[in-house]
Amino acid sequence: MKIGELAEAAQCTVETVRYYEKAGLLPKSDRSGNNYRVYGQRHLDRLRFVRNCRALDMSQEEVHALLRLMDKPASDCDSVNLLLDEHISHVDARIEELQKLKGQLTGLRKKCRTRRQVKECGILHGLSAMRPKGKKLASSHLG
Repeated sequence: MKIGELAEAAQCTVETVRYYEKAGLLPKSDRSGNNYRVYGQRHLDRLRFVRNCRALDMSQEEVHALLRLMDKPASDCDSVNLLLDEHISHVDARIEELQKLKGQLTGLRKKCRTRRQVKECGILHGLSAMRPKGKKLASSHLG
């Protein structure tokens, strides 16, 4: 199948296919006589796998690691379990950060419960008065 057919079958764009190919997440395609890329079922299976991992917010590094493990089908899956456990920990940390963010936003929203002029807006004054609380580290395992 051609790249457009692969993209359609995997429900993504041609640009996504090219990106994953360039990132090494998809194997190189064969070329036809007229130099078109030719993809097979293994490309479609791999593309679907990558897209499913990305839909679960896995980083490219995590996907690469899973693909390397898939390429060794006789190995045990302890490494897969470990990787998924680490990813779950990242998700837990992100949920905690998002709950704190929601608390901050809710607090700001409470500063402006009545109709006012913008110059008296409690939200805008609150945003102006906020001070950073130390250096913010990258909140996501995605960087």
